[in-house]
Amino acid sequence: MKKISALLLGVSVCLAACGGETEDVQSLDEGAASIDEENRTLTIALGTDVVSFDIHDHNNTSTEAVHDNMFNYLFKRDSENEIQPELVDTYEHIDDVTVEMTLKEGVTFHNGDPLTSEDVKFTLERVANDDTLQEYPNYRQIKEVEIMDDLTFRVITHEEEPSLFHRLSRLGSSILPKTYIEEEGWDHFLANPIGTGPYQFEEWVRDSQVVMTPYTEYFEGEVDEWDEVIFRVIPENSTRVSELLTGGVDIAVNVPPADWDRVNGNAGTSMASETSNRTMMLILRATEGFPTADVRVRQALNLAINNEAITENALRGGGVPTRTRVAPGNFGAEESLYDSYDYDVEQAQALMDEAGYPDGFEMTLHSPRGRYLQDAEIAELVGGMLKAINVDVTVEFMEWSNFVEMRQAGTNKDAYLIGLGNSMFDGAYAVDWYRGDRFVGETDYQNDEIDALLDASAINMDEAERAEQIQEIQRIANEEQPHIMLHQETVNYGVNDRVNFSPAMDEMIYVPSISKN
Repeated sequence: MKKISALLLGVSVCLAACGGETEDVQSLDEGAASIDEENRTLTIALGTDVVSFDIHDHNNTSTEAVHDNMFNYLFKRDSENEIQPELVDTYEHIDDVTVEMTLKEGVTFHNGDPLTSEDVKFTLERVANDDTLQEYPNYRQIKEVEIMDDLTFRVITHEEEPSLFHRLSRLGSSILPKTYIEEEGWDHFLANPIGTGPYQFEEWVRDSQVVMTPYTEYFEGEVDEWDEVIFRVIPENSTRVSELLTGGVDIAVNVPPADWDRVNGNAGTSMASETSNRTMMLILRATEGFPTADVRVRQALNLAINNEAITENALRGGGVPTRTRVAPGNFGAEESLYDSYDYDVEQAQALMDEAGYPDGFEMTLHSPRGRYLQDAEIAELVGGMLKAINVDVTVEFMEWSNFVEMRQAGTNKDAYLIGLGNSMFDGAYAVDWYRGDRFVGETDYQNDEIDALLDASAINMDEAERAEQIQEIQRIANEEQPHIMLHQETVNYGVNDRVNFSPAMDEMIYVPSISKN
């Protein structure tokens, strides 16, 4: 796993005084310390609001970053990126398709109800059986959950499942409260969600803030560093940075490169950065009637985009050009496609001529604004670069909620810009986005060889052979360009010096790991 440390050290300010002025400085320092000790509210500025409190009906990392504090997973990754039990105490493979697990004793939901095997069955079978849920493709491998007793259950898959523990360590395996939902109703849960996590829900004001407080009966012990955690929604980069510099927030996400020096040069704030497991890309329509249905057009668009110019100019080095979404550190990474790109405008124009578009065409590129690092600037740069092959791009900027709705409804036009993470850290999750039957009506891309490799790798328990199958899918996709890869992103946070915060590659903002300095 590649790691990028903080880009610049914070600037310290030394105050020199003498005589009577020394007492004044000490008094001010003591007062500031007193105020800091009293301020037990942690405020985090997000660029977008959470999508929903339905853990199964979104695949949004920034939403999971908030959920991660309210819910627990059956398994979870540790600081070394190794999968470890979280809610599970012990587990045992019974046969090729069955794993028996026992829950930890004494775990309760935020309303006091005990966590039982019934909750696990309710949670996993919901997402495994309801094909309208966005997380269904990642859990449909589960056939059933068989209850042995209150704490013991068996997860049974349809076939051998090499990625089972990867799947059970991400957002869709956050365990839901069966009794609470059945008694109060699903709408009530979405408005008043409860989990088993270290923090409990207090308030969600849409497009404004989510408020949480410590859960005093948390099974690993009450987290008492902060009395209150506020996730504020501040879409505008400049406003987030201003709030950080003036002490309105403690942590600000997605600080743009133009403000890095400003944050580092401000007394009391500094930058903290980390390589993300997120890849920025263009997802193209392969639907008949769209120019991008022609593989030569998709190849031409890719060749006309200068990935390095984007990372160096728009991101100021805050990204790594790539031709694959499966980055090093993920199972099945095809590393020959990483930290490289194709750029050849002359060849791109030749492909456009061959495809019957010598004079280009008009296309729409949908883009969120403020969701990812410099997303609007990236979209505009891409549009400018494609003019070199006579493609006239209209960039349609959208609020994040509208962008998500567009994708769900399949009303996207030629292309959209998106950054996709991989909380499974398994290439199977990433390459499944090429599966033909998964995106009918949204991209309509299909490749029979890829589909066959996806099916074979999904049940292959031979790690070396399975890795090669996932790598071959990446090589085929690199030729056919259903998605044009741009770069692996870094995440860049502005942090108040009173807070000790280390960014994570999976972009989770896990409050129990954030302490006061």
